[in-house]
Amino acid sequence: MKFKYTILICILLLVGCSDDYLDKEPLSDVTENNFFLKASDLQLYTNGFYRMLPSTSIYDGDAVADNIVSTTLSEEMRGARTIPTTGGGWDWAYLRDINYFIENYEKCEDESAKLHYSGVAYFFRAYFYFQKLQRFGEVPYYETTISADDMESLQAPRESRQFITDRILEDLDRAIANLNEEVQAYRITKYSALALKSRVALYEGTFGKYRNLPGFETYLNASVDASLELMENSPYGVYSTGSTGTDYMNLFNSQDAQTSEMILSRQFTQTVAVDHNVNYYTTTSSYGRPGMPKDLVNSYLMADGSRFTDLPNYNQIFFTDEVADRDPRLSQTVRTPGYTRKGEAMELAPNLGATMTGYQLIKYVSEPVYDTYDESISDLPVLRFGEVLLNFAEAKAELGTLSQADLDASVQLLRNRVGMPAMSLDDANSNPDAFLEDQYPNVSGANKGVILEIRRERRIELYMENHRWNDVVRWKAGQALTKPLRGLYFPGAGEYDMDSDGNADVVLFEGDEPEGQVQGVQYIKIGSDIFFDADNLIDPQPDFNNRMFDEERDYLYPLPRVELQLNPNLTQNPGWE
Repeated sequence: MKFKYTILICILLLVGCSDDYLDKEPLSDVTENNFFLKASDLQLYTNGFYRMLPSTSIYDGDAVADNIVSTTLSEEMRGARTIPTTGGGWDWAYLRDINYFIENYEKCEDESAKLHYSGVAYFFRAYFYFQKLQRFGEVPYYETTISADDMESLQAPRESRQFITDRILEDLDRAIANLNEEVQAYRITKYSALALKSRVALYEGTFGKYRNLPGFETYLNASVDASLELMENSPYGVYSTGSTGTDYMNLFNSQDAQTSEMILSRQFTQTVAVDHNVNYYTTTSSYGRPGMPKDLVNSYLMADGSRFTDLPNYNQIFFTDEVADRDPRLSQTVRTPGYTRKGEAMELAPNLGATMTGYQLIKYVSEPVYDTYDESISDLPVLRFGEVLLNFAEAKAELGTLSQADLDASVQLLRNRVGMPAMSLDDANSNPDAFLEDQYPNVSGANKGVILEIRRERRIELYMENHRWNDVVRWKAGQALTKPLRGLYFPGAGEYDMDSDGNADVVLFEGDEPEGQVQGVQYIKIGSDIFFDADNLIDPQPDFNNRMFDEERDYLYPLPRVELQLNPNLTQNPGWE
């Protein structure tokens, strides 16, 4: 039967069930003729689409790239991707479900429900195709369901990037026109569609600009317009209580999404046992040991707005001095002296056993009661207003239309939350940062300096929010992923006070373990438990210091072999033939 019963299951693990679902007909009695008739039918069907949203994979875009260093480097970072036989992201089931809904929802007699839930469907079709565009580039395009014997459709060729992008934006425009205007942390609204349009258009605009593709300006302008609509005509803003030392951290470790800034979030709750593992991931010594790389730590400005990397010998400054007087987002993203767990009073030094680089992550980390594997319940962001502000500033900078007033209305709102000085357009462009120039050598033009500064801001503000890989791809900045991965600086063997309390927290040693070990102190053997480079920086991956990124191949993923065999009109992505 064409109709998919499974799509009608109430998605308890995502959005919960209201009491009226208990009055539904048995699923065995549901048919194409008696469904899609009521608003509750449309809601129940579209609930299934929410499974497309990321869960704990919210930080995958950082882990597959150079923002998070773990015990195992991703295939993308190692240059070790291979052509899959099947799978590999080439999955079209959700698209059929969405198109089937679009073909049937107008049976409903509730006009307001038809508008809203069609908007939900158009949002998710855009979301589906955006994921395919990012992963594979050109793909076949289907806006209707197809039967198993429709060989012409099943063997459709790939459509151009421009064609796919234009269809995505058309769907988002339909969604924006139809969706309800309300603050709903876990449901698609008009504001969700605007935020996604801001993201999609910036992605394709910059992807095109850095590859000299025609028409990229149209997409950048679309991103500006969608962003500006949210900035000027939405209930959202930057979450702030006035506490510059904790607000950024508390935005992410809250159990419930802060709806003043979070436009769309993934909900987690113990009520129906929907949990994630970020506490366990960041605090245990047996699950990846994720850490921030030193080049990102170096990117954080000083608290007065000056560059840390302008300091002499900035790579040989010990941890407690290194993290002092920096952009407050640093101490709200990794453990630094004075850090306490949410709901606790004890100050904690970094646990070098739980992080490969020595910079231990604290973003999303909540109370210790949730430290057990898969027990965390802090909601995770999918779309937030802070990203929209950065999209706006970047799109205008790439277009060459950015003004100081634009920066003040966007980036500065994020800096105000943490008490950072303003970003100056003139200063940035008159004196581009050489440290950032080395990361992004293909940035040029009159706005070079401010584009680099916005990229700095983006990497810091959106850390662990699934953006880094896609940012590197659209900027054509793959060589940034080949830079050395490094961690903390230590002068050598000895005792080290990591939290400035006057007591040793770490002892680095060579040879035999020291006698008379003190409880609570970490004893780490050089050359066995930890490795250093020639500059006494932690080398978290000494076996992968000669990584390669193929500029002609690695920005896209390969199509599976079986799909190429089944559809002779498909072509493999460049470099993967």
